[in-house]
Amino acid sequence: MGVVKVLELVGESKESWQDAANQAVMEAAKTVDNITGVEVSNWTANVDSGRITNYKANVRVAFVVDGDRRRTKV
Repeated sequence: MGVVKVLELVGESKESWQDAANQAVMEAAKTVDNITGVEVSNWTANVDSGRITNYKANVRVAFVVDGDRRRTKV
């Protein structure tokens, strides 16, 4: 499998914690190839007047490093 790197992100959503985690993965997928898994390490939220207004998920996104894409300068 090679080398796996892990990015730590915080996803946010007004809908749910699951959507917050999904937002983090979708954003990472815009610039990162070969995502193989995620780990949600923390759920938090903002509260206003006794109601949750914004859900947050701390997410670790794992991806395989593509050795063929290494840049070499001559």
